[in-house]
Amino acid sequence: MTVHDIRSFNRFYTNVIGALDYSRHLYAPYTLTESRVLYELAHTEHVDAADLRTWLSLDAGYLSRILNKFEQAGLVERGSSDKDSRRRRITLTARGRGAAELLDERSRESVGTLLAGVPAGERERLGDALRTVRELLGDGRAARHPDNVLLREPGPGDLGWIVARNGAVYEAEFGWNTEYEGLVARIVADFAQDHDPHLERVWIAELDGRPVGCVMCVRDEAPGTARLRLLLVEPEARGLGIGDRLVRACADFARGVGYRELVLWTNDVLASARSIYLRHGFTLVGEKPHRSFGADLVGQDWKMVLHKSVD
Repeated sequence: MTVHDIRSFNRFYTNVIGALDYSRHLYAPYTLTESRVLYELAHTEHVDAADLRTWLSLDAGYLSRILNKFEQAGLVERGSSDKDSRRRRITLTARGRGAAELLDERSRESVGTLLAGVPAGERERLGDALRTVRELLGDGRAARHPDNVLLREPGPGDLGWIVARNGAVYEAEFGWNTEYEGLVARIVADFAQDHDPHLERVWIAELDGRPVGCVMCVRDEAPGTARLRLLLVEPEARGLGIGDRLVRACADFARGVGYRELVLWTNDVLASARSIYLRHGFTLVGEKPHRSFGADLVGQDWKMVLHKSVD
């Protein structure tokens, strides 16, 4: 490998990217940088402007001008940060999310056209090669940086992944038997067969192109109540704040679509998850011993008030 090899690849890849963006179709009516900002806002729940500037390596003044433009166009809203009152939180409006979704759809179509020219049997090899480049030219730690975690909707195979990984992780860490995997399978099957996309949602946390976490928000039997289910973070991906982001995404979604309360059921042995719930404002409302999944457990009901009722 020589400097010439890398420069040659750079020229080749630049031409490939240029071919994807024919006549600036991909980003219109936005610039490339504006499109990057929209993408990050669409895939990160309630990001602070300071974090956004760091992630995208943008000049503060330049980013401020972009956000001002977006705010005037009704694409974003700004408010006080949850982390620091001196910071500004940036949130996409419904119109902004629609614009981001259009850009994402165009990108998917363009990349799909590119991949159509790659034989099906060679696509896995291409994916492995791309991951190898990232691993070798990265510093290792960068690949595990929180900024590289993407929260997205489930794609083909992801619901099956939720079932398989819940079964495997809980068996390995707590010795739970297949009774638990069966419960997860029923929950996922019910969602896949019949759910309201406006009121129910699944998030997959992705790191370096692989799913490493998940959570579900579904309607509860009680009116005006949503239920958080199946929060999971892979052991090797812990310590990156993924659990916090998944719970925050679930709570923000439930609040945004008008639920009054968000509830969940868990077990006392899941100490890390309970710490996350406490940080996000859940309160313990009940406990009951039970024997399930081949173990003696203490089930716990937790609740978060999203909107206070007005008498």
